Amino acid sequence: MRVAVTGSSGLIGRALVGALQGDGHEVVRLVRRPAGGAGEVYWDPAKGFPDGPGALEGCEAVVHLAGVNIAEGRWTAARKRRIRESRVQGTGTLSQALACLESPPLVLVSGSGIGIHGDCGAQWVDESSPIGRGFLADVGRDWEAATAPASKAGIRVVHLRTGVVLSREGGALKKMLPAFRLGLGGVLGSGRQYMSWIALKDEVAAIRHCLTTDSLVGPVNGVTAEPVTNRDFTRTLARVLRRPVGPPAPAFALRLVFGELADEALLASTRARPRRLLESGFQFAQPTLEEALRAALAPQTHPGGRP
Repeated sequence: MRVAVTGSSGLIGRALVGALQGDGHEVVRLVRRPAGGAGEVYWDPAKGFPDGPGALEGCEAVVHLAGVNIAEGRWTAARKRRIRESRVQGTGTLSQALACLESPPLVLVSGSGIGIHGDCGAQWVDESSPIGRGFLADVGRDWEAATAPASKAGIRVVHLRTGVVLSREGGALKKMLPAFRLGLGGVLGSGRQYMSWIALKDEVAAIRHCLTTDSLVGPVNGVTAEPVTNRDFTRTLARVLRRPVGPPAPAFALRLVFGELADEALLASTRARPRRLLESGFQFAQPTLEEALRAALAPQTHPGGRP
C-alpha cells in the first residue's frame, strides 16, 4: 500500500514507518517543515496543505499520530490550548483534506488516548464504556469527533485509544529510568491507580492490524489485556532493573509540582480492556508487563553482534 503518516518523527511514528517499509509499503510522511524529498509532503495542521492535498492522491491508508506531548510539563492555560489544538484542529484539517480527494483513502487510523475514559478507579472499561470527565476526556471526545469529514466521505475511520507505550527510546518509561536505576523510583500517590499500557512493538502491530482489518471501525483500545496498578508497575520495573523500590511520591507533592497534570495523568486510574482488538483476532507479542519491560530494556546489539 501507499500509506501517509503524520507524527512520523515521534516514538510511535518512527517505529511504524520502519515496520511499514519493512513490509514493502510506500510511506509518505506528512511533515510541518519544507518537504525534504519525494517521500515527504508539507502540511500545516492549522491551515492545511499549502500546495493542495493532491499529493495524497493514491494513498490507500493514512495513520494520524501528530499531537503535542501531554506530559512535557505543567499544564498552563496556554499549554492546554496547544494540547487541544494540536489534536482537534490538526485532525479536522487532515480529515477535511482527505474528504476532498478524488480518490479518498480506504482507511484512516487516527490517534486517540485511553484518557478519554477519565478516572475510573478499579472499574473495567472497554470501547463501549461512556466517555469520562476531565480535560483529557474532553480532548479525546473532540479529537475523535474531528474525523467526521473523513467518515462522511466513506473512509473507514479507526480511533486507536492508546495507553502508556513502553519503550526506553521515549515516552513515560524513558523518563522513569534514571530514577529507578538509582533506586529512587517509588510509588505515585496511593499506588492503587491502574495503568493501561502497551509495548511499542504491540502498538505498531495494532496499527498495522487496524489498517488491514475491515471489521474495525470507531474506537479501539490500544492497550494490553493486563493493566496493572502503579504499585505493581513500580515493583516490577524495580525487579527487572534489580534495584530497590524507592520512597513513595505523595499525591500532594505531585500536585504541587505538576498541578492538574498530576490528577489527570499520574494519579488517575484507567483499567481498560482491548476488547475489539482481541475479538478481531489480534495477538499480543508481549502481553505481560514483566516480559514487555525485559524486552524494552534488553541490551541492544549492533551489526556484528556487539552490545
